[in-house]
Amino acid sequence: METQNTNYCVILAGGNGKRLWPSSRMNRPKQFIDFFGMGRTLLQQTFDRFNRFIPTEHIYICTTREHLSLVNEQLPMIDNDHVLVEPVNRNTAPAVAWAGRRIHRESDDACIVVSPSDQLVMNEEAFRSNLLSGLDFASRNDIMLTLGIRPSRPEPGYGYIQIGEPTLAQGIHKVQSFTEKPEREFATIFMESGEFFWNTGMFISNVRHLRDWYLEVIPDMPYRLAKLMGNYSLEEEAAYVREHYPSYPNLSMDKAAFELSDNAYVMKCDFGWADIGTWHAIYEALRKTENDNVVLDSEVLLENCRNNIIRLPKGHIGVINGLEGYIVAEQGDVLLICPKEDSSALIRKYVNEVSINYGEQYA
Repeated sequence: METQNTNYCVILAGGNGKRLWPSSRMNRPKQFIDFFGMGRTLLQQTFDRFNRFIPTEHIYICTTREHLSLVNEQLPMIDNDHVLVEPVNRNTAPAVAWAGRRIHRESDDACIVVSPSDQLVMNEEAFRSNLLSGLDFASRNDIMLTLGIRPSRPEPGYGYIQIGEPTLAQGIHKVQSFTEKPEREFATIFMESGEFFWNTGMFISNVRHLRDWYLEVIPDMPYRLAKLMGNYSLEEEAAYVREHYPSYPNLSMDKAAFELSDNAYVMKCDFGWADIGTWHAIYEALRKTENDNVVLDSEVLLENCRNNIIRLPKGHIGVINGLEGYIVAEQGDVLLICPKEDSSALIRKYVNEVSINYGEQYA
């Protein structure tokens, strides 16, 4: 299948990544880190992945004012007009609406894939094939299409999409239901049923349907740029966004697509995927040593250690004995050592307590 010049990509790079603290910090969240020692940050890897079949001039980045300099530093090839900076954080749905309208200015025939900037993809060629198939289908059908991955384990940190009726296109089904971060017991039931797929957080739609979908799904959203078809300047658009963005709903694309709409579809994909969202999820997704440890781009000497995940700064050497089932993560001036199981709630608590007791510079 040939790449079409009407394909566009929107990369969401505005998250703070607190669940991967202290490696992910407020001043440099996870998407701006070379987490696995590959020589490219997660944001750069995401750009590279899409840039193989979508031209640079068709890629947009959504971020925050705090992280604009990091985006410019890591992706200098992206034109300034293609970096959309949210005045305030309002989750992903308003950001995608803004990007969709900006792309609509360029092409009435555009087909858009929206992607987080913090994911791990194991099979790049399968990813390219799946994405091009999804873009082709969405260009010919007015739907909101998400990409699903068959679960390989009962991961409670992911969202689960239940497939419904199949379409005429192979591997694409109507979305029957969606469950965000279920208890492990239910995640096991979902996996064993064969009816549920992991939600990758990637969405595909043609630009005209995206505009109409927003106006139907979120009618009270005071974001009316999607309606405007006239020729207005980017300066006028920026002024409009600055004025109205703080009143936009704090709404995710996942909630908008799966809970507020009955026009969501899922394509079953096979490119190998992991959400780099929690220490536990990274541990489960990656290859283990013979003692079931995961060491992330770090120099360590381990003895009598099992079932741990370890990430240390360059130039630091860790000597660890007798540890089992722990996270050991150090970044700058913070060292975290805590049980890996159910660590997300613990880390949120620690980030808050450290901020209060020692200052936000440690968060």
